[in-house]
Amino acid sequence: MELRQKYNVRSMPIRKDDEVQRKKYVIYIERVQREKANGTTVHVGIHPSKVVITRLKLDKDHKKILERKAKSRQTVEDRSSETSPRLLQQSEHVVN
Repeated sequence: MELRQKYNVRSMPIRKDDEVQRKKYVIYIERVQREKANGTTVHVGIHPSKVVITRLKLDKDHKKILERKAKSRQTVEDRSSETSPRLLQQSEHVVN
């Protein structure tokens, strides 16, 4: 949750250290295993929506993503602040 507040980003792509099987949309994490009935160990698949990034490795690609998302968020905020006075003026005309 701290990273979400720090970077103002809800989601990020998974990187090198995680193994992802895109066909089944499952993440296999290194130390999450279980033992089958015959004694062999298998990795347990976890759905990406159930995973929280606790430490973010900021490489150049992640930095670009964060900058792009911050820029788009800023333009959305600018647009909303520009339209608010217009809406207020229009609502005053309707009321009067």
